[in-house]
Amino acid sequence: MTTFYRRNLPHMEKPGATYYVSFSTRREFILPEDARTLIFDHCLFENGRKVHLHAFVVMPDHVHMLFTPLLNEKGEAYPLAEIMNGIKGASSHSVNKLLGRKGALWEAESFDRMTRSDGDFEFRLLYIVENPIAAGLARGPNDYRWAWRESTQPRAAALPNPK
Repeated sequence: MTTFYRRNLPHMEKPGATYYVSFSTRREFILPEDARTLIFDHCLFENGRKVHLHAFVVMPDHVHMLFTPLLNEKGEAYPLAEIMNGIKGASSHSVNKLLGRKGALWEAESFDRMTRSDGDFEFRLLYIVENPIAAGLARGPNDYRWAWRESTQPRAAALPNPK
């Protein structure tokens, strides 16, 4: 009998890069509305702390985020693993407490991709904004309460952490 071990895939990171990240609930668990609100709040909490958020959406069984990591006290960008472990760990704890459940809420791996151009950034941003519409959960870009997009200010790369 062969035993397979799941290993975390390597994640490409580059100082000043913007990332599109998606993560899914374990076993396609459907998040009730109150749980989506908690997850939304956890994502937004990190804005200005470890990330500069450009947009994100909390769907019934997954989350999409577009962000630029901020710089830590050493002047280095926060690592993706630290950012994602914080968001996924804190939100999992809160949701499990809310729902009276135990165990993993999220799949261990997240899908991440560095945006490679302004066009790629705009494509990912539009995908996030339109995801609830495509899923039949909203009629327009402002109709889904678990979607967030920064105001139309210019995008900034690796902003310092304002502590």
